[in-house]
Amino acid sequence: MCLAIPGKLIEITQQLDAVFRMGKVSFDGIIKEVSLNLLPEAKVGQYVMVHVGAAISIIDEEEAKKTFAVLKQLDELEELEGPEMFNNNDFLEG
Repeated sequence: MCLAIPGKLIEITQQLDAVFRMGKVSFDGIIKEVSLNLLPEAKVGQYVMVHVGAAISIIDEEEAKKTFAVLKQLDELEELEGPEMFNNNDFLEG
């Protein structure tokens, strides 16, 4: 199943202009590079929903924590696994 997963935007890594940006998002310590093109207003420290490599909406921290916990319980986080990940403990830390 393909779901949107909440994560914390921790860094803007590329910015061609105000719209075309890439950033690092932390999902419970797993870092992924995602497109921010659909969310030009997204800022470092905000929580975003990511679907197939693109941030599609901004959500609040409480909702991000609840959603991530449910997805973890349901074992629906397989798409986070992969060779491009590395560990960092920035997700859901104040």
